[in-house]
Amino acid sequence: MCTGLPNRRLLTDRLGQGMMRSEHSGKLLAVCSLDLDGFKQINDCFGSASGDAMLIGVAEHLKMALRGDDTLARMGGDEFALLLSDIESPEHCSYVLDQLLRAANRPVNIQDTKLAVTASIGVSLYPDDHGDPDALLRHADQAMYLAKQAGKNRFHLYDPERDRKAQSRRNQLERLRAALDGNQFTLYYQPKVDLRLGTMVGVEALLRWQDPVHGMLAPGEFLPMVIDSDLEQPLGVWVINQAIAQATAWLVEGLDIRVSINVSANQLLYGNFPAILCEALERYPALPAKNIELEILENAAFSDLDQAIDVLAQCERMGVHFALDDFGTGYSSLTYLRKLPIQALKIDQSFVRKMTTDSEDRGIVESVIQLAHTFQLEVVAEGVETQQHAALMQNIGCSIVQGYGIARPMPADDIPAWAKHWNQGIR
Repeated sequence: MCTGLPNRRLLTDRLGQGMMRSEHSGKLLAVCSLDLDGFKQINDCFGSASGDAMLIGVAEHLKMALRGDDTLARMGGDEFALLLSDIESPEHCSYVLDQLLRAANRPVNIQDTKLAVTASIGVSLYPDDHGDPDALLRHADQAMYLAKQAGKNRFHLYDPERDRKAQSRRNQLERLRAALDGNQFTLYYQPKVDLRLGTMVGVEALLRWQDPVHGMLAPGEFLPMVIDSDLEQPLGVWVINQAIAQATAWLVEGLDIRVSINVSANQLLYGNFPAILCEALERYPALPAKNIELEILENAAFSDLDQAIDVLAQCERMGVHFALDDFGTGYSSLTYLRKLPIQALKIDQSFVRKMTTDSEDRGIVESVIQLAHTFQLEVVAEGVETQQHAALMQNIGCSIVQGYGIARPMPADDIPAWAKHWNQGIR
């Protein structure tokens, strides 16, 4: 113990005392984890004796910046813990922490050479963070790593509410992983019809979670948790395989329709997406690839547009179709139209729903239809909820529609009977 500072055991005793003092005084106790930035380089370049001298020097500088009731302890290596008592507010804590950062950065004279390091500090404020001693130290340590990730030579305050949300998200993702392993997901399908021909021409596959606790859940209740997580890829692969299997089963029954599958930008740019799609299609050789359509959100933020173009081109060569979904809501519509190999535009339902009462939304819908015709693309209207919507869409040049006014999403087994009734004119 080259610094002569208290160790973890003594720190734990003092932390318990500090928590009781905080409860009686009504003031905050700051539990801090401090790690030196660049200490390893000093050890590597000047030797362990110089490293020990640096630790002693920094410890002395930190002690000089502390008040009488504060505690400084060595946790091992180049990591220290500090207990700052009688903190009036987070702002007061920030002031003290700035002083500690400056103290840690003061040069230390080692072998006639002045050397300096910086520090990263993580802080948990008790009782705002109402944990036990171990939890407070752990939270301070987590905050310290965030300070390092943010660029070092700074402090970071642990946020209990943010941690609660993060923990809730982790728990939800664990339940979703278990749901995927336990076959709790299913696909519903929403029909797309051609009003001019009076036939069903396709369906859109929509994910549902058969949660044993909360029942059947729509994607809006769980998909936001999945986006950007390590579950996004395997769940996306599951959807693709299930939808292709179902399209094949319908074809065998005599129902030859196109099945649309929503695909995120992350999925497309994932290293082997074309291979995943190709493998799924090869598993069902009876199904023509043209019976599969991949829907891409128009406002998807492609981190690499050139890569996205290459991926879509590979998939297009397999024979699948592409549609640009929620068209009109993004910022790069024309760029995508010019560069992506798409065959259809889907007008965002927010415009379609209000077009009967809002002239501006109707103008947007008419412009998208004209744009689609100019590029010789199929155009599909989402959000058709009434007969008035349907009639208006057909009058302005869009005959392919979907929405609650046509049919709600339904289990796969219900689609053939629904299609038969619709095609026979039974509404």
